[in-house]
Amino acid sequence: MKSVEFKYRLFKGLLGAAARMPMWALYGISDVACFVMHRVVKYRVDVVRGNLKMAFPDKSDKDLLAIEREFYRHLFDIFVEAAKLGHISDKEINRRVQVENIELVNDAVSQGKSVVMMLGHYGNWEWVTASAQFMNRDAVICEIYHPLRNKAFDRVMLELRSRFNTENIPMLNSVRRLLGIHKDGGRFVCGFIADQRPFTPELKHWTDFLGIDTAYVNGGEVIGSKIGAEFIYGEMMPVKRGYYKLTFMKLEPMDDGLENPYTRAYLKKLEESIYRAPAYWLWSHNRWKRKRSR
Repeated sequence: MKSVEFKYRLFKGLLGAAARMPMWALYGISDVACFVMHRVVKYRVDVVRGNLKMAFPDKSDKDLLAIEREFYRHLFDIFVEAAKLGHISDKEINRRVQVENIELVNDAVSQGKSVVMMLGHYGNWEWVTASAQFMNRDAVICEIYHPLRNKAFDRVMLELRSRFNTENIPMLNSVRRLLGIHKDGGRFVCGFIADQRPFTPELKHWTDFLGIDTAYVNGGEVIGSKIGAEFIYGEMMPVKRGYYKLTFMKLEPMDDGLENPYTRAYLKKLEESIYRAPAYWLWSHNRWKRKRSR
């Protein structure tokens, strides 16, 4: 426990010092880290290139390299921007994150509904919680997260992610907590980042995503469907370095009669975002590591 506490204080101190730096200095650090990790260490370069080639088989090597370079630049920007959450004013974050269609969320809550908000590892997902400032607080504002293995760093990240007074719910406790809110007569607005490879060994749900046979998780839809929740997609599109437009869109279920119509509608929306500006998705995640059993 002493070791965890020491590491927590160390991480908190380092990130706290970074958070007090101006953005131009943080982006300088990001540029250096990007060069070292991309060009020298070659952090997950094979995974990134393999994913890009699968998703964009018709693009030239030159075009794929341009996406790759921009991806790494943006990835390390996310790291320093996440650290900045520890010391950034509401005024500054609201200047950098333009929120559109927040009324879709608030109207649903006003009508007595909970909201399942489906997001991707796209743009800066760590800054999405800034939108909680504008949400109807008659609902519990929360997000589902997968705890990090490093308990000290996990504690620091939870503090950063709670910057706007949101609740972070561990994935394994999500069903109990969210259905409990509903059972007690409450409402929630909960963010599900649902584009990662499923953690469970048994892959039950598959669809075409970016032209690739892809396993997906449907937890948000299972919970939301039980309680008549509203399903909304949140697109965090970069505008320029350090600035984003977060747009909420109502999800209409796929009308093909197949399973999980809301989750697949979300994946189609995310796919559209990626095709529009491909560098800003998390290509370093080994998304297609496992294949469907035939």
